[in-house]
Amino acid sequence: MTGGITKRSVMIAGHRTSVSLEDPFWDALRGIAEARGLSVQALIGEIDAGRDGQNLSSAIRVFVLAAVRDGIR
Repeated sequence: MTGGITKRSVMIAGHRTSVSLEDPFWDALRGIAEARGLSVQALIGEIDAGRDGQNLSSAIRVFVLAAVRDGIR
């Protein structure tokens, strides 16, 4: 497992934005999206919609942590 940060461009609500996350978070996010039958971009859109002004990268990390603690449901 590497700890490098990867920046990816995603489309959210019709707008392109960049998200920087450590590689393990990208891997976990991909796994959660697959388990839910969603694309990573769609899952990021859901996270974005509920983040209440929080930094998007931080919101994703908190989401991944909660999903892992809850057993990735």
